[in-house]
Amino acid sequence: MAGGASVFPPVAMSRTARAAGGGAGTGYEVRARRPGITTIRVPVPPPHSRDTRMAREWPLRSFLELGAYEGAVPCARLHAKAVLWEWGLAGLGECAELVVSEIVTNAVQASRPLIQPSVVRLWLLSERRRVLILVWDGSPRPPMPLDQAAGEIDEGGRGLMLVGALSDRWSWYPVPGTGGKVVWALCSADSPMGKGAGSDD
Repeated sequence: MAGGASVFPPVAMSRTARAAGGGAGTGYEVRARRPGITTIRVPVPPPHSRDTRMAREWPLRSFLELGAYEGAVPCARLHAKAVLWEWGLAGLGECAELVVSEIVTNAVQASRPLIQPSVVRLWLLSERRRVLILVWDGSPRPPMPLDQAAGEIDEGGRGLMLVGALSDRWSWYPVPGTGGKVVWALCSADSPMGKGAGSDD
């Protein structure tokens, strides 16, 4: 769970959700009603990147909000593992778990200099063949794969190099209005660690 004050209004947690209304204009996704389960509103990934627009209609969606602390990393990784298993995509689990770990680690590190306590937000989206991972943090600074001026790679840089090696592709985009940035990566059966993997349905 998120620790401290959030830079956004508090929202309820949702493990897995299918889009069921709450259009793009509201900035929220509404979880489908099921017997004994109330409707849960969670923020949807901001659709500002042309590269991630492909997943706008993907039916499988998961959201997790965590405090920007080191403990967020294993929680995010376990969440990804459980969700992909539930979706029948356990074959992509190892790749997605590692990518989630690296991006969330960088998001936590980027959040440390912020004056106001922040959160890290993780989304997983899928159409049952690929998994799009998006992580928001409150820092406007772009992710830096390496320090070219110094010729050295810091911890965050090594993580981004690993993300690039494991995923089909990755990038980032700023989030106008709310601030911060989203770093995203796409994992599929064609990813280096996903070769031969597919749906476990």
